[in-house]
Amino acid sequence: MLFIIVLLPLLLGTAATGWLGTRARGLTALVAGGVTAASLGLLLQQAPAVFAGKEVHNRWDWVPEVGLNLSFRLDGLSLMFAGLILFIGLMIVIYAHFYLSAKDSVAKFYSEMMLFMAAMLGVVLSDNLLLLVVFWELTSLSSFLLVGYWSHRADARAGARQALAVTGGGGLVMLGGFVLLGQIAGTFELSEMLGHVAQIQADPMFVPALLLILVGAFTKSAQFPFHFWLPDAMAAPTPVSAYLHSATMVKAGVFLMMRMYPVLAGTGVFEAVVTTVGLITVLFAAFIALFKHDLKGLLAYSTVSHLGLITFLVGLGSPLAAVGAVFHVLNHATFKASLFMIAGIVDHETHSRDMRQLGGLYKLMPWTATLSMVAAASMAGVPLTNGFLSKEMFFTEAVEGTAGMAGVWPWAVPILVTLAGIFSVAYSLRFVHDTYFNGPIGDVPNPHPHEPPLGMKLPAMILVTMCIVVGLLPAMTFGPLVRVAATALVGGELPEYHLAIWHGFNLPLFMSAVAVAAGAGIYLWLAKGRRLHAMSSEAWFGPLTGRQVFEGVIDGLFRWAGRISIRLETGSLQRYLGCLMGAAVVVAAIQFVGSGIGAGDRTLLPASPLAMAVWALLLATCLTIAMTHHQRFQAVILVGVVGLVTSLVFVSLSAPDLALTQLSVEVVSTVLMLMGLALLPQHTPGESTSARRVRDGALALVGGAGMAWVAWVLLTRNHDSISWFFLEKSLPIGGGTNVVNVILVDFRGYDTFGEITVLGIAAIGVLALMEGMRTKRPLTDSEGLAWTFASQPLLLRVAASVVLPVALVFTIYIFMRGHNMPGGGFIAGLITAVALVLQYMSLGQAKAESLMRAQSGRRFVRWIGSGLSIAGLTGVGSFVWGRPFMTSAHGHPHVPILGDLPLASAALFDLGVYLTVVGATLLTISVLGSVSREGASAGSGSVA
Repeated sequence: MLFIIVLLPLLLGTAATGWLGTRARGLTALVAGGVTAASLGLLLQQAPAVFAGKEVHNRWDWVPEVGLNLSFRLDGLSLMFAGLILFIGLMIVIYAHFYLSAKDSVAKFYSEMMLFMAAMLGVVLSDNLLLLVVFWELTSLSSFLLVGYWSHRADARAGARQALAVTGGGGLVMLGGFVLLGQIAGTFELSEMLGHVAQIQADPMFVPALLLILVGAFTKSAQFPFHFWLPDAMAAPTPVSAYLHSATMVKAGVFLMMRMYPVLAGTGVFEAVVTTVGLITVLFAAFIALFKHDLKGLLAYSTVSHLGLITFLVGLGSPLAAVGAVFHVLNHATFKASLFMIAGIVDHETHSRDMRQLGGLYKLMPWTATLSMVAAASMAGVPLTNGFLSKEMFFTEAVEGTAGMAGVWPWAVPILVTLAGIFSVAYSLRFVHDTYFNGPIGDVPNPHPHEPPLGMKLPAMILVTMCIVVGLLPAMTFGPLVRVAATALVGGELPEYHLAIWHGFNLPLFMSAVAVAAGAGIYLWLAKGRRLHAMSSEAWFGPLTGRQVFEGVIDGLFRWAGRISIRLETGSLQRYLGCLMGAAVVVAAIQFVGSGIGAGDRTLLPASPLAMAVWALLLATCLTIAMTHHQRFQAVILVGVVGLVTSLVFVSLSAPDLALTQLSVEVVSTVLMLMGLALLPQHTPGESTSARRVRDGALALVGGAGMAWVAWVLLTRNHDSISWFFLEKSLPIGGGTNVVNVILVDFRGYDTFGEITVLGIAAIGVLALMEGMRTKRPLTDSEGLAWTFASQPLLLRVAASVVLPVALVFTIYIFMRGHNMPGGGFIAGLITAVALVLQYMSLGQAKAESLMRAQSGRRFVRWIGSGLSIAGLTGVGSFVWGRPFMTSAHGHPHVPILGDLPLASAALFDLGVYLTVVGATLLTISVLGSVSREGASAGSGSVA
């Protein structure tokens, strides 16, 4: 059930909105909202069990050998965050439908948003740390797409790159911490770690793991000094800002600290680091927010400050501080999402977010102004709003949580948090006053704004209403959810507490009063004579705002990279290859020099006369290649001879599968190399100096002799082979007697899936690099004979027409027998590719692709996608039966007349391999052929 909550937006949401978005804008928003509401409904079905004190667990093995499983857990904490993600997401779907203009692609927006929503749900519901990392990095990638949604704008592209660099880099650091933590605990299942907390914290690697994990959390939640990426991400559309930066992405780091709290807290290191970073962030960002002139810029730094507030409360470590942190997560999401929406409304109506230009909008947009005042009051912590309640808890814990500390902390911390509260009131007051009052409307692109449509205001109205209702009735609204979430955070029972409006006259109330009065006074003083409009946060902190430091580091890296590139990249491929070979020889030689490793004492087998003849042929071929390698065509043919000899060796070693594969690969690769070389001069330039020839010869001899020596050392030694395992288990476990094929599609199917993925990526990479390229064919060949584009020889055309059906029948035969006899999807794919290549040669590319209905080669991309999808879905299908990813099943169902048929699910995986191989081969041939294809007037369009 939990997996479906993630899967709905991940697959159905992204696919449906991506397809519908180009056809019906309104229906796309409706589908996005429906998918979100469906996931929310499934989540709410599980809520009663969570409120009853239970946890919901779902688990499927994925790669259990490395500890990666599809493990999901729903407790109070994950229920709260998942509910926020889906509820705020539903509000954003409605808002975005009215916000996006006709020029904005709704397919792109909603599909990327669904992808991000699924990633965030995966983060908060994951119980396996490695799975959490997968979703964590997916949030970075999808947010990169969303922030850079308006890709035509330079600031959007820069903000997206910066966000990806910071949060993605932090995620890699966090992965290191998770790996250390998993090694310490012996498991990556977080629920299992809870039983080994003492053991984990006693390990000497615990503190490094803790610090690495906190770096990941701080980067994602924009804590100092990683805060700068969040304000620069404001170039995104307002729906993106409202969603990512109020309730989802920036909350991921806070969620991680809360989720890991029972495991990481208690030693004092977690508390010291987290409270210090949180306190610095809440004060620093609140001060900068006051001097931001852009509405979204002010809200961005306000978000950083409030995230620091939550971080500070988490670090205090007391149960009531946990309650305050959880409560403020909910409150911040309601008022900040509504404020971002309101900022988008102002921008939508006036085409400006600069508060120096705005003013006097209250008369023109009274409803929007009223919503702004209520939401800003909640952000400032004014009484009767939900923000006031969690701010009071913040002040209370700042006083009581530091009361027992030594030194200046007992009085310094309350002063600092009160100062942060003062700045919060000041920038909240500025948000309202400079936008809706402060004189008549200024010089904005649209001087006649009006209230937006109701659909655009409705989400903000709902959220602002919640700010008031929760502020008046906290125990009846958020109370139960706060309790179960805080209980999951601390990992135990909570002391008695009450969410109420009034707690009597006390120091926190006095701190609130000081914050409100002083904040209003500071703003009025700065706003007098519009002095605030002339001030800038950079004037106060300069490089400490972070962006200049980041850009300086990036510029420095590019300078160093440029200097290194100038020295290394000379444009000489021979020099590059020489450096690579030299480095390989040196690194390998270091391992052997002085090690005493020599030939072993294994009994050697006598060499037959046939073997000696083959070796002599191989040696002569290699010498010929070395002597005539400048003639490219001849070198390729001779390399094919080496491959043929290799296939004969496989035959002699009783490896027919490898021999068939090698032979097919040689044919296809030879064709591809010849097509590629047709775009280059027919002869390779000679070496420029005799010194280079000596260097290359020495490297070749040393490298070849070294590899020969390593092979000799290994082959003359006895070793323990694992082949017995595959020979014994191939039939009972894999359901096949062809051990090689069973290994490829079953035992090592995950590796094969990775290999065909790389093959598909390589072919699509060729398409991306060479699509649209054209080269002019020379008028004559090397012998001076004119090129002809007439029809190919009759004999070739007749032979190709006969070979194709025979080859396709043989392909089916090879494919079907592959699990028990030599064959399989890879070999069958290569045979099909060879037969189709022959059609290219006999008919010409244009006619061949016309018959295959693949004129642009794009059809082959779909073949690759279909193959990878079939192979991947075959692996995913294992989850239906509760088995690990890529687990195959086999049996012998009885069929009338035919009898018992050996069937295995691995055959479907092999079908995916087959389609990917055929598609990748033909796509590469199609692209290479198109580069040198002649125009219509040149002839039949044959390939070069």
